[in-house]
Amino acid sequence: MISHITTPQRVPVPGGKIIDEYVGRASSGDENVSVARMSAPPGWDEPAQTPRFDEVTLVISGSLMVEHDGGSTEIAAGEAVRTPAGERVRYVAGERGAEYVSVCVPAFEIGLAGREDGPGPAA
Repeated sequence: MISHITTPQRVPVPGGKIIDEYVGRASSGDENVSVARMSAPPGWDEPAQTPRFDEVTLVISGSLMVEHDGGSTEIAAGEAVRTPAGERVRYVAGERGAEYVSVCVPAFEIGLAGREDGPGPAA
């Protein structure tokens, strides 16, 4: 049976970023996959992390800089990045901010994110 999702679950986070989860642990109790739309203000960033989930990030508008052990990669509107579980990454919104969709397998959970304190790999 299909599930028509008309309203996402807003997930509170610091720093002005907005997360609206459509499928996942917070919204539907799904542990296998999460799908969320994010809105990050210009210059927003988060600590480096080594998640225990695969993540695909599709940028809708603006841009994201993804810092990783191999350097950094800018993801523009209409582009996506796939980060495999176990890869150390850090996300930074571009000068116009970023609107993007994130898909995580298994579903995002803060305990699986492996977040660190301090600057990211390329900082």
